[in-house]
Parts: sequence; structure tokens; C-alpha cells
Amino acid sequence: MDTLNRREFAGLVPALLAIAGTLTGSAEGQVAGQAGPPAGGGAPRALPELSSGVFKPQPGRGMVGGHESHQFLAGMLKAGNIRLEMHESVQQPGAPHEAIGTHKHSEIWLMQRGTATLYLNGTEHTMEAGDVGLCCAGDEHWIANKSDGEIAYFVVTVGPPE
Repeated sequence: MDTLNRREFAGLVPALLAIAGTLTGSAEGQVAGQAGPPAGGGAPRALPELSSGVFKPQPGRGMVGGHESHQFLAGMLKAGNIRLEMHESVQQPGAPHEAIGTHKHSEIWLMQRGTATLYLNGTEHTMEAGDVGLCCAGDEHWIANKSDGEIAYFVVTVGPPE
């Protein structure tokens, strides 16, 4: 199967959001470093309100530990109760997977290229270019490169403010 480009993926986003919108129940726990109260306590970090438009990838921090990410958008939908974020990630072969995590939001992955292992609640699944993976709020998960070359995938997160 050919890989999807950004334009083709953008055409899928409304359907993915509709699916994810039904999966945004609350979950226990949250991985440190996610949006939420800043270090040292205090009120949750305010996110901008999102409006319709075109979002270009933002500059990333470069390759760190075999991982690179470019955010497209992050904020709250106009209703004020749904947080939306989208980024593109690249993992090099042999890069360690991120720590097992859980979130209050749901995540949708769309593989662009390569083959990945998607760990969900104790089970490893293989994802290839063109596949979509879904992690519902509260699921334990990680994604790792299973290829000899780099992998690339889009991530859309939808859920309550965190």
C-alpha cells in the first residue's frame, strides 16, 4: 500500500475526530510531562482556542534519542471542553520506545512509512504504512520502530482538558 501524504491524511481527520469523540471518557493517571498543572503545582496551562484553518508543522527540537516530532496544532475546540492536538513523529531504527503511558485523552496513529509495534494494554500489534491505530483514554501504550529504516506517523489526540 502507498503511504498517505499530509493532504490525504487531513481529509481523514474529520472522520477520525468523530470516532475519537465517542472515546473520550475519563481515565485514571497521566504521564508526567503532558499538559496539565505546571511543575510545582498551580492551575492547568491555558491552551489557545482553535479555529478552522490550515496548520503548518512547527519546528521541532530535532532528533532526540532517535525520536523527532513536529506539532501542527494544540488547543481547545470552540465548545471549550475538547482538547485537540496533532503532530507528526519520526523514529529511527533501534530507538527505544517511550515509557508506557496512560492519558485522559484518546490517541489515533496513522502510519506513513515503516513498520511499528503498537503496545496496547499488554498486547503488541504490528502497524504498517497506511494502518490506523487507536488508543482509548486510559489504555497503557507505547509505539516503537520495528523497521530497519525510520518510521513516520501522524498522531491526533482528542480528549478533555488536561
